[in-house]
Amino acid sequence: MSPEEFSAILFKIKPYTNYIYLHVLGEPLLHPQLEILLSTAHKKDFFVNITTNGSLIAEKRNILIDQPVRQFNISLHDAEENIPKEKREKYLYDIFDFANEKSEESYFSFRLWNQGSETSPQFNSECVNTINNYFSTNIDANTIKEEKNIKIKDHIFLQNSIRFSWPGEQPLGIQHRTCYALKDHVAILVDGTVIPCCLDADAQLGLGNIFHDDFDKIIHGEKAQRIFSGFQKQTVSEKICMDCGFVLL
Repeated sequence: MSPEEFSAILFKIKPYTNYIYLHVLGEPLLHPQLEILLSTAHKKDFFVNITTNGSLIAEKRNILIDQPVRQFNISLHDAEENIPKEKREKYLYDIFDFANEKSEESYFSFRLWNQGSETSPQFNSECVNTINNYFSTNIDANTIKEEKNIKIKDHIFLQNSIRFSWPGEQPLGIQHRTCYALKDHVAILVDGTVIPCCLDADAQLGLGNIFHDDFDKIIHGEKAQRIFSGFQKQTVSEKICMDCGFVLL
């Protein structure tokens, strides 16, 4: 998404929200014009939240230190599959160094969203030991099992959750459930397609295009209201939602 497109979207959604989240099955720190996007959002008085796997924190540190960001959600669980074991300590320490410096003005959520995986206990223990060594905390295995949000220090938290299956990853056939989709958020893809939630990165539930359609008509259109009304009644109306493992716990 170009800075011009990003700015145009911010203008159109400003009457509806002051918060934006940079993710949707992508790594926001890869954007070559990240600094411009963050600066643009700040000038338009948006609170920016970034979800990242943290692997580019050290590389983008100077940009992120200088730009105001409300919250960083860092998916530490991603490292289990994508960071070689011999490089994990440096990966974690780069993240912790940055969080320690930036936490006076930003919140940090270190995510271990992998509970239930066979290999997660060993990996999580490795992460927690590194957290304890760095922050001089005393988090143990029982705390990880019993508490979802663990305070590490002011503005820095460790968040635990189960590993969920993405839409289409496996047939679930869920008929009755609710969801945050269209209740308090939508997502906007790089081409401007508006979707109900951040898990629909393939736009199977495309509601309209913010570059061509009126945003108010998109979110109050027949399709959007059918999905929203269904969730309000604990009824799933779309196939993709029936096979989505993200559940409200």
